[in-house]
Amino acid sequence: MAEATPSGIEGLLREHAPRVLAAVTRRFGRFDVAEDAVQEALLAAATQWSQDGIPPNPPAWLTTVAVRRMTDLLRSEQARRRREQLDATRQLPEDLLGSPADTDPAEQDDTLVIFFLCCHPDVQPASQVTLTLRAVGGLTTAEIARALLLPEATIAQRISRAKQRIQQSGARFRMPAAAEVRHRLDVVMQVLYLIFNEGYTASSGETLQRVELAAEAIRLTQMLREKVPSEPEVGGLLALMLLTHARRAARSGPTGELIPLGEQDRSRWNRDLIAEGVALLEEVLPSRRPGPYQLQAAIAALHSEAQSFGDTDWRQIVALYDVLTRLSPDPVIRLNKAVAVAMLLGPAAGLDLVDSLAADPKLAGHHRVAAVRAHLLEEAGDLSAARTAYLEAAKRTTSTPEQRYLRSRAARLS
Repeated sequence: MAEATPSGIEGLLREHAPRVLAAVTRRFGRFDVAEDAVQEALLAAATQWSQDGIPPNPPAWLTTVAVRRMTDLLRSEQARRRREQLDATRQLPEDLLGSPADTDPAEQDDTLVIFFLCCHPDVQPASQVTLTLRAVGGLTTAEIARALLLPEATIAQRISRAKQRIQQSGARFRMPAAAEVRHRLDVVMQVLYLIFNEGYTASSGETLQRVELAAEAIRLTQMLREKVPSEPEVGGLLALMLLTHARRAARSGPTGELIPLGEQDRSRWNRDLIAEGVALLEEVLPSRRPGPYQLQAAIAALHSEAQSFGDTDWRQIVALYDVLTRLSPDPVIRLNKAVAVAMLLGPAAGLDLVDSLAADPKLAGHHRVAAVRAHLLEEAGDLSAARTAYLEAAKRTTSTPEQRYLRSRAARLS
């Protein structure tokens, strides 16, 4: 048994969960029940591994427990509905399961198949996103709610309905045809983007970043690009992730404290990832099919190539945000634009944009609005109002490192 730490266990569970789900779904043909079985296996692992240590073959352990739970769930369902048992070829007898360490999951990585299954056309687009974040990203209902700026109850209902719709559709566990892949591509990219964001800046908990989650999003996006190499937005999304992930080491200090972009030691940025991201962006931009991810990657490239925060080409960044907000009027993107406008035209101009977002229901109560407002008020010299806004932002976030950072900024202004 390997030593088990909470972060080590969490990383392993997130790494193996999609493949285990794929293996169980492939074996039984019931995604709706398989997702529940795998979630229960993950909960069992989180408890048992923390006590007994990580087993020698974690995916085999998870698969065996999930298969056993799947068998129990299907038997219970069959008894309740008074149906005959499933075809013997699609049900694994319990006496063949063996011990957790004896059962190996399928060797192939079917994570992308799970992605596209969750994005089945019979499922509403909003529910496609929530289900995929849960099944593949491993995010909790609360984390998904924060990522999508929606109530938890809404997310739970969407997940339940989506699983029912997939089961009712009779969808088979296989990669869809090329035309169908492109039809579902937007949702798949959105989910990958949200998974990466949760890894880059955790929405809750003691750590600022969940590196294994961001790395998994990058790996899956690389797989997706191999599947559809002619789609420039997939390349743009991958470039955005690489350019953003390159700053990871400089974003936190020795005790895990948050370090904002303007104060980061740029010598700690990963220049290899930056070069890879820029090269990828230069490869896709000539297609002249610009999309939100390519534009965001271009903005990230401008940040990455600036020798210092003061050397940043804010004029070009604002110009890119002007195009981006026309293509994607997402409120978080508009909030980011407000910061860029403030850097170019002064804090008053940025505050005007922040105030215009105050009525947006998606941002109501979001800590980032108060945090941006606090920063711009501080830049404008209104220290009392800035302190109040920092404290308000600290109350709204569920991330401990962000709380500490915001409170420290407020304390400086006392």
